[in-house]
Amino acid sequence: MLWTAEGDRDAFTGVYDRAAGPVMGLVHRVLRDPAQSEEVVQDVLLEVWRTSGRFEPDRGSAMTWIMTLAHHRAVDRVRSSQAGADRERRAALLNTGPPFDDVAEQVETRLEWQRVRRCVHALTDIQRETVALAYYGGLTYKEVAQSLSVPLGTVKTRLRDGLIRLRACLGGAP
Repeated sequence: MLWTAEGDRDAFTGVYDRAAGPVMGLVHRVLRDPAQSEEVVQDVLLEVWRTSGRFEPDRGSAMTWIMTLAHHRAVDRVRSSQAGADRERRAALLNTGPPFDDVAEQVETRLEWQRVRRCVHALTDIQRETVALAYYGGLTYKEVAQSLSVPLGTVKTRLRDGLIRLRACLGGAP
């Protein structure tokens, strides 16, 4: 390995020829993706070329050192890919707000309610009270008449007149 550390291309060619196959096999077993495996093998062998001066023969063989580098690099790639997928999943969960159409529909509904409120406030106090009891309070004609202490016919007339004014205010036919 010392010759490789000193930049001896021929020495590195020998190391490459002996290590490339086993490194590819190990990396491919970890990653299971040929394209990513090739990238990692290239990175590992470049690291061997650049850092072969760090190899310590008394700690193990050169092949063991290279395979350890390859395993660590492959595991790092798996972790990196998993972290990226997790980030994308979290980002997708954060973007679960209402779609544009829902927002537009909410705005339209709010504007419609404002128009209705404006038109209801344009009614006379008697009409507004009668319409509110019947439509917002859910009372029947008879219950409205009892609540206001007026004849049933009067309630019907007030409701009819109030609804005609509301229709005109909201843009409907009279």
